[in-house]
Amino acid sequence: MSNTTLAYLYGLLAVLLWSTVATAFKIALGYFTPLQLVFVAVITSILALGIIVTFQGKLTLISKQLKRRPLFYLFSGLLNPFLYYYVLFEAYDLLPAQQALSLNYTWAILLPILAVPLLGHKLTKIDSVAAIIAYAGVYVIATGGNIREFNFESPTGIAFVLSSTVIWCLYWVINTKDDGDAIVSLLLSFLIGLPFVTVAMMLHQPIESISWQALGAGMYVGLFEMGLTFVLWLMALKTTQKTANITTLVFLTPVLSVGLIAVILKEHITISTYIGLCFILTGLMLQKLLPRLLKANNP
Repeated sequence: MSNTTLAYLYGLLAVLLWSTVATAFKIALGYFTPLQLVFVAVITSILALGIIVTFQGKLTLISKQLKRRPLFYLFSGLLNPFLYYYVLFEAYDLLPAQQALSLNYTWAILLPILAVPLLGHKLTKIDSVAAIIAYAGVYVIATGGNIREFNFESPTGIAFVLSSTVIWCLYWVINTKDDGDAIVSLLLSFLIGLPFVTVAMMLHQPIESISWQALGAGMYVGLFEMGLTFVLWLMALKTTQKTANITTLVFLTPVLSVGLIAVILKEHITISTYIGLCFILTGLMLQKLLPRLLKANNP
């Protein structure tokens, strides 16, 4: 099997798994509060990442990377998993899965905007146009298609999901400064974030009992949203010779996710979701693909 074929297999498997997590979030939140779900999922992810790091012979890197930059990993762990997943699960608890999924996907549009003040990058015209188009889609979804009334069905849920995109972007921005092993860095973030998750959960609503269905749902989220899928995606990027071809696979995720939400959760997918998601994906495609096309035509 060629490296290109292997890279596509890793990438497609990661995309397929990520496509299931919006549905998995809603199912798991039927058993847990948001903080309880973060707790179970983070522990599961730590175990999975720990096994992977052990298998790769990188255990010694954990202490080395932590000693070199303890404050960096403290801040990283506060952002992800603690704040990001708490805020995201609160959003999924308040909103239909189709809305939370679509709005959360705008983090990729927000990232180059935040990189301007935080990293000193320049905002291109393409980034600006893409943002306007994508956030027009956000408005359509948030208002349920009633764009003239400026009336949100769940303003708190909308605020949570849009806040999650900011937190996720901040996490990725600070990780541009990380020169350590990516999997070890993620494991460190989760190890450091776990005590904050645990204290927050104990203060709000500790887990008193847990069924095997609840445990399975929480572990699924931990494995296929936080842990194993991230490793598969890294393997795809490392194996391929053309990163751009692999990253375009991500556009499949929201489309597949909406289909699973309709089939498994039985949510009626509204016209406003379809329209808004089209706007968001159009913005993303403009941002990701147009610069490459222009570069190809103007070598």
